[in-house]
Order: sequence, then structure tokens, then C-alpha cells
Amino acid sequence: MNALIITIIGLFAAFCTTISFLPQALKTIQTKNTSGISLRMYFLFTLGTLLWLVYGLLSANIPIIIANAITLVFATVILLYKMKYN
Repeated sequence: MNALIITIIGLFAAFCTTISFLPQALKTIQTKNTSGISLRMYFLFTLGTLLWLVYGLLSANIPIIIANAITLVFATVILLYKMKYN
């Protein structure tokens, strides 16, 4: 398969999975309600996202870098709110 097509598929997948965090992040910021969020799950998810970002940087994989850099911001905001407003 053409490398450009593979990259486009990766970028679209990155867009879809990354943008899915926006509603949760906005709702958490607006309401400061984190009662339905597991602290352990979000900690592990945020750590995993950080590690995926490192992997993407080390392998120079643009879709992985973009998706995980943005997702890491959203996940970190939610995690910090969970720790602050728990």
C-alpha cells in the first residue's frame, strides 16, 4: 500500500481518537465533576499516552506523535481535575 495512504489513514485515526477526548475534557473543566472517573484508570491511561508519544517520537511516526501529544494534554487536564476535585 502507498506510504501516503497509510499516513492519511493514520492521521484520520489519530484525529478521531484524539477529538473524542474533547467533550470529556470540556465537561470536566466546566463542571469540575470527576466522580464518574477512575483515578487509577486515568493515571494509567495518561502514562500509556505519554509512552506512546515517546514511542512515536523515537520512531518518527507523525500520526502517533500528533495523536498522543494532543491526547496527553486532554488526559492530563482530566487527571489533574480528578486529583484536585476528588
